[in-house]
Amino acid sequence: MSNPGLVHSSNEYMKRTDFLKLLGVAPMSLSAMNLPEFSRLTEALPTQGKPLPVLFTSHGNPMDIVKSRDERPFWNRLHALGRQLEKDYEVKAVLVVSAHWCTRGTFVNVSQKQEQIYDYYGFPDNYYTVKYQAQGAPEVAKEVAKIVPSVTETTDWGLDHGAWPMLMHLFPNANVPVFQMSIDYYAKPEYHYELGKQLKALRSKGVLIIGSGSLIHNLRLAMQKMRTEDMTPYGWEAEYDAWLKQQIDERNIKNLIDYETSHKLGKMAAPTPDHYVPVLYSLGLMDSNEDLSFFYGGEISLPAFSERSFIIGAEA
Repeated sequence: MSNPGLVHSSNEYMKRTDFLKLLGVAPMSLSAMNLPEFSRLTEALPTQGKPLPVLFTSHGNPMDIVKSRDERPFWNRLHALGRQLEKDYEVKAVLVVSAHWCTRGTFVNVSQKQEQIYDYYGFPDNYYTVKYQAQGAPEVAKEVAKIVPSVTETTDWGLDHGAWPMLMHLFPNANVPVFQMSIDYYAKPEYHYELGKQLKALRSKGVLIIGSGSLIHNLRLAMQKMRTEDMTPYGWEAEYDAWLKQQIDERNIKNLIDYETSHKLGKMAAPTPDHYVPVLYSLGLMDSNEDLSFFYGGEISLPAFSERSFIIGAEA
């Protein structure tokens, strides 16, 4: 997990306490976006017969990165899901909204060559020798920047550990182009949900969009136990995880957007927005009549953490 005192910017590292002083700044509204304009901008990408699904997935504990699929059931589940996606769809590119790329404003990486970023610290040497060398999708990434005025193109990022550890099991041959879009750390939850809605047309252009984070992620509380090698949950995680599942099942989007106030555990479960708000992008991409099924999670195995993951528009 990345250092909680830092926010990843496309141009700099900045202390999160400095960012919090600016939280009153309202980001540009997306409600006035012209959806027909987006369709025109993406005409260069041929439409497919059926839209690709959308994923929200935990990217897991970085301590598990070096584990094999036999050792780690979650990796095995992602691998099976990837094989099913390749069988049923033509996946031309993957867009990941990762909890580990937080910026002032929203950026999209338009690089052809994607740097693999080892944005975790103090791990054994073998954690820095795992390789995942996918190419970027600059033309698709540029379309994102054209339609959403608040999104800026950049080449300063790559694939961080909110993306490549998951992708190396979904698409182990690294044969699908991948790019990331950052999370505006200051933006209100509605901004993230509305931005997700604006990207919906990409689903019919062969783009698999993945929100990568964790519905419960309190690093401070997790480390309090992990430092003493205590991996048992606190107990409240199961209650909140079950409530979140109910809200998702019932499409209670307002409660999910208002996560800080809609449940007594909301602020403790997500004291910072980075790991929670990727779910709002995924939900924003969902049509009202689409199926949603959970393909992993349900049991809390780590303190202050949830691995609940789901797919929209296809059976898990």
